[in-house]
Amino acid sequence: MAQESPRNSAAEIPVTSNGQLEDSHEHNFDKDLKRSLPVGLGLSETKITSHGFDGTKEGVVEAGPFPGSSASPKSSIISPSNAAASRLAGQGGRTQQKSGPVVLADEVKNPAMEKLELVRKWSLNTYKCTRQIISEKLGRGSRTVDLELEAQIDILRDNKKKYENILKLAQTLSTQLFQMVHTQRQLGDAFADLSLKSLELHEEFGYNADTQKLLAKNGETLLGAINFFIASVNTLVNKTIEDTLLTVKQYESARIEYDAYRTDLEELNLGPRDANTLPKIEQSQQLFQVHKEKYDKMRNDVSVKLKFLEENKVKVLHNQLVLFHNAIAAYFAGNQKQLEQTLKQFHIKLKTPGADAPSWLEEQ
Repeated sequence: MAQESPRNSAAEIPVTSNGQLEDSHEHNFDKDLKRSLPVGLGLSETKITSHGFDGTKEGVVEAGPFPGSSASPKSSIISPSNAAASRLAGQGGRTQQKSGPVVLADEVKNPAMEKLELVRKWSLNTYKCTRQIISEKLGRGSRTVDLELEAQIDILRDNKKKYENILKLAQTLSTQLFQMVHTQRQLGDAFADLSLKSLELHEEFGYNADTQKLLAKNGETLLGAINFFIASVNTLVNKTIEDTLLTVKQYESARIEYDAYRTDLEELNLGPRDANTLPKIEQSQQLFQVHKEKYDKMRNDVSVKLKFLEENKVKVLHNQLVLFHNAIAAYFAGNQKQLEQTLKQFHIKLKTPGADAPSWLEEQ
């Protein structure tokens, strides 16, 4: 056969009774052994052990230093690449490697160390901001001020307090009007009942019953207009303005961080410049630039939101104030048609008493 079995070159190595190789076959054995050994394992790292002719194994090749060699022992551990490790893992169930264990590098980051680093950065940032706030309150630190923007923010906060007061008073008026309408409805029912039972005062009780019922009906219409006014102002104050003030708080936090890192950079620049301080100055300059960009972005966001808020506020309050005035004027003038026309103008639908109550089928 043109191709021989791989074990023939090792099986045909003659050995003496004491385990020594014959000199005549030494050269051929070296070449065969180099071909059969794994890549990276030299001849000086092997030795031949014979257990005699009566043993169960002959000519066993073992990894280790060759007797008489001055070379130091080398490790038989192989660190393959990722692709090779995948192929070796797939063949692990079929063959058993004899060259030693496979050591794979662990490149996965430790989550605990990442969390610890985040906590460290947060603590350092909190310390710098707290120091800046205390310095400003004590009058020792400087702060960045945008006079125009700060004035607009102060006006917004003052207006919010005034709108909240209007909202509170309107809610009080709605509550009192509801109680009055409820009382007028009960009074009208009482007059109507007496009109049926008192024949001599039938007409008088009837007139009063009709008047109180009409007042109660007009009161319900006015109540619907006032409640619509309250809902619109409440949306403006507690949602639109509150959302803008939330952006203002973020802007103020960014301003404090910007001033804190600006102060830190100024202190480093005033100190000596040597091999130890230059890396710190460079790092502080980078952090300062990051927070400066954040501060500029938040300042632009606040300016845009204040502009849109002002436009929306004027539009909403104009319609609601017109509604409130027309409804109140028509109610106290006794103009029922004008009152109903006002509600139609602003697309307000009155809720019928008892309309929200579930039916007996739904209660089941």
